[in-house]
Amino acid sequence: MPFGYVSPAQAMRDKAEYARQGIARGRSCVTLQYDGGILLMAPNPSSALHKISEIYDRIAFAAVGRYNEYENLRKAGITYADITGYQFDRVDVTARGIANYYAQNLGTIFTENLKPFEVEIVVAEVGTRPETDQIYRITFDGSVTDEPGFVAFGGQADQVSAALKERYSPGMSLTEAFTAALAALSASGNGERSEVAATQLEVAILDRTRDHRAFRRIRAARLEELIAESRAAEAKSAPEAAADAPASPPAPPADSGPATGPDAGSTDRGGGLGGANGTPPNPL
Repeated sequence: MPFGYVSPAQAMRDKAEYARQGIARGRSCVTLQYDGGILLMAPNPSSALHKISEIYDRIAFAAVGRYNEYENLRKAGITYADITGYQFDRVDVTARGIANYYAQNLGTIFTENLKPFEVEIVVAEVGTRPETDQIYRITFDGSVTDEPGFVAFGGQADQVSAALKERYSPGMSLTEAFTAALAALSASGNGERSEVAATQLEVAILDRTRDHRAFRRIRAARLEELIAESRAAEAKSAPEAAADAPASPPAPPADSGPATGPDAGSTDRGGGLGGANGTPPNPL
């Protein structure tokens, strides 16, 4: 037992800060709907350690953070789904049930263990229609949120989410969704270059048109093709955006009236940010 007393509120704040710092060291992932299903994309140069995987027939899993921790959670989720489908029926295995299972486990670990898990998880399920798709985000403390349309999580999630929000629209094609996701992951602050190679990405989809197992990875030639289509779409949209930009207003006419303000050689600056002599202050 540690010496001294720490209030439960302070202990929870310390755990949360510890987990957030660990998750922020990684790179963001995105999950978004398109007209044919759900797209999952993550920057991942490794071909052996996956961030995205299949959980059940029409359910996928994506995670960021510490690999050994979310890999244990992934395996536990697969076991839970298999047992539920065997004991009851395959249609009884849902993304909502798996998300609640993860939330209970992460909440218990966060409350009872000295070290919380440094992970964020997304569980996605594709339905027969776009309005029946489900995307759930589970954080390190067991909180669950329903994310309609799209979600960015892990790393610099706020910046990636803001970039994705500008580009996302319901009913996009796979190429349009891929272009929006790639541009969001390449946004400033996520540690990605504007030119992303296929070997640096892990991409998968939940295909609505497949009858049984909807999960499918996008690799090799198809991934290169999507990247080329994405760059072509970006190059085409750039001139159109420049043409639609409003022209700059004309410069106002020069004022021929008497001069106003301080006398020449004097200054009206106070001793604020610039000081009286205009020198910058010491950084905080």
